[in-house]
Amino acid sequence: MHIITFANRKGGVGKTTSALAIAHRLAQLGYQTLLIDADPQGNASSTIAELPAVPGSLAAALDTGGGLRSQLNSAAPNLYCITAGEDLTRQEKLLGQEMDYGWFFRNILQDLAAALAGSPGPAAGLPALPAQLDFVLIDTSPYLGTLAVSAMVASEAVFIPLQPNFFNSEGLTKVVEMVGVIRRNFNPNLRIGGIFFTKYARTYRKALHHQYARALEADPVLGKLVMQQTIRENVALDESQAGQQAIYDWAPSSNGATDYRALTDEFLTRLHIPDAT
Repeated sequence: MHIITFANRKGGVGKTTSALAIAHRLAQLGYQTLLIDADPQGNASSTIAELPAVPGSLAAALDTGGGLRSQLNSAAPNLYCITAGEDLTRQEKLLGQEMDYGWFFRNILQDLAAALAGSPGPAAGLPALPAQLDFVLIDTSPYLGTLAVSAMVASEAVFIPLQPNFFNSEGLTKVVEMVGVIRRNFNPNLRIGGIFFTKYARTYRKALHHQYARALEADPVLGKLVMQQTIRENVALDESQAGQQAIYDWAPSSNGATDYRALTDEFLTRLHIPDAT
């Protein structure tokens, strides 16, 4: 089970859009995928149409301590989700008061893996699940709080979406520093899986953006982490979210769908995982 966190200490960089698009693409490729919305804004949750009237949520798992199995929602073939909402803000604050809060996601995901392996059949009132999950993608909030830290402690890699400009570059620095702290103190296997540019293409006529992109690519440490594929500006991405559909269903030939297919391929390559096709 590959646990991956999407993070940036800056809003509006396409973090949720990217987590959603990659999750949907992994599911299309046949990977059993769980998307966890760990952002109290609940943006990822609001884009998924196939949810029960009272969906399971991360806040409920924190409140009851009953684990994730009873909070899973079926979102699409091969894709499951744990939703978030404003009630997660309070639960995150309470979690932060616990001495072992950093291990929350690691422990609860280990328990979920054990529950799936021990009971692969459907339980009453719950969606049918496979005996194991291939991917868990965690979408975090921009402020790198308790849940974001815990997500990184549980993860093998962090992927960082970035618009190449001054403010977003500062956000990148904070994430890199946080990854270093977590590697030293909690998870020595954590790494930055990749940094990818959003709302950007190397053919755009935005000189200042190119300047920041080139500076990052020339960095002796971070440059090798910059992914080749970029995500161009594309209104179809916003439209698909408003329509509560995956970009590949809403506008399969759009730039957004094309870019995220290619980005997912590169995502798998960087994780040394073969394409399911």
